[in-house]
Amino acid sequence: MARDLTKFTPAEAVASLSGWQEVAGRAALEKTYHFADFKQAFGWMTRVALKAEQMDHHPEWFNVYAKVHVLLATHDADGITNLDLELASFMDACAAN
Repeated sequence: MARDLTKFTPAEAVASLSGWQEVAGRAALEKTYHFADFKQAFGWMTRVALKAEQMDHHPEWFNVYAKVHVLLATHDADGITNLDLELASFMDACAAN
């Protein structure tokens, strides 16, 4: 079954999100989250991983202690889609709690 993928330019995407940036040379978004410690960072990653699995849309990310760097792009669409915006918004909401 095909998914509904609405594409966005990097500029459109970052304009609708807080703290996200365009990735140079690639149609993707990135953001680095900073937490108090590893436990909080890993807890956040766990919440996001469950949402990503539910969406069947998985981030590229890198974690060192209390920092998590995230890159979002929809590989099936070779760019940024509504899935990236939904997951980015979820990540931001989880980081705010």
